[in-house]
Amino acid sequence: MPKVLNFKVVLEQDERGYFVASVPAIPGCHSQGKTYEEVLKNVREAIELCLEVANIDLSYKEKIDLGKTGSLPKFLGITEVPIRFQFS
Repeated sequence: MPKVLNFKVVLEQDERGYFVASVPAIPGCHSQGKTYEEVLKNVREAIELCLEVANIDLSYKEKIDLGKTGSLPKFLGITEVPIRFQFS
């Protein structure tokens, strides 16, 4: 029976309103979608494809963080930090 893997996904919305997803634990694993639901579907497919490649390419598999090094950091959130700065 396949093991269930849970990956953290970072979601952002670009200037055109598209949702952009990246998976920090898997190098090069990104996707996008016009809606939240679409980006989740697309990033799930991207993760599955990356894992299929990892089954074939062991050097790529070694780059994926599967939590082998202990517990993964707990995600706390994202914030903005205002900085007063003027470019010359």
